[in-house]
Formats: sequence, C-alpha cells, structure tokens
Amino acid sequence: MAVRIRLSRFGRKKAPFYRLVVADSRSPRDGRFIELIGTYNPMTDPAAVSINEDRALYWLGVGAQPSDTARGLLKKQGVWEKFESSKGV
Repeated sequence: MAVRIRLSRFGRKKAPFYRLVVADSRSPRDGRFIELIGTYNPMTDPAAVSINEDRALYWLGVGAQPSDTARGLLKKQGVWEKFESSKGV
C-alpha cells in the first residue's frame, strides 16, 4: 500500500480550506484517509498552517511520500528539515 501525505479540500466554492491527511494513494482526493495531521487555510493573511509535527515525522519515517504542495507546507513549518536531519543520523 503506497501511503501519501496530501491535501483534502473542504470549504465552500471560492473559499477553500484544506486538511493535511495521510491517505492511501489509490483513494480519492476527498475520500477515505488514514489520519488527519494538520490544516491549511490559504484565505487568511498570512495563510494559516497547523501541523501535528510528531505525527508528520512518524509518517515520513515509515515511508509516506508527501505531495508537492504538502512538502512545501512541511518545509514552511520546519518539519521537513527535522526529517532530513534525523534521516542523516
């Protein structure tokens, strides 16, 4: 089973709100997911990002692959750097 960290879209038309979820890569974008690890609201200024760092590091450690956008959010929050540094040790 290929596991991905990706965004799931919520909110109304022209007012998106995203959840950062861990899901099977075969499931649909807004479908079933394994775990909710954060949120992203691009409509606020600045954009509000909230990520459960411990769970994100756990899923990255067991091989979950983030999407391009999810990787950008993880980098913005500093989670990706912690993962890279722990991987090198």
